[in-house]
Amino acid sequence: MNTRYEQGMATRREVLGDAHVDRAEAAKSAFDEPFQRLITESAWGSVWSDMTIDRRDRSMLTLALLAATGNFDEIPMHIRATANTGATKDDVMQAFLHVAIYAGVPKANHAIKLAKATYAEMEGES
Repeated sequence: MNTRYEQGMATRREVLGDAHVDRAEAAKSAFDEPFQRLITESAWGSVWSDMTIDRRDRSMLTLALLAATGNFDEIPMHIRATANTGATKDDVMQAFLHVAIYAGVPKANHAIKLAKATYAEMEGES
């Protein structure tokens, strides 16, 4: 890859899938383009592209961190990404059990509720 942006876009597509990225790109505006470039270069082109931690483990870390910090909006997206990262439902539950112990039961409970609904949607789509 020539640039961190190109690497980030490739990794983003591998993890989230073409359909998700295509929708996000279509919704991008001049206003949020700088933010989209930042996350594509830094989150996807740097962090997610580094293979020191494999994608399965990175997926579980991401879900646990989102839940622990109360950033629930991206949990469904990252649950969907588990189809590409290799994190199983059991892996995800273990991550959320850690959240319950170390960050609080209400946060884990809400994350589990979102995961359960997202998995049900995914199963209905297949």
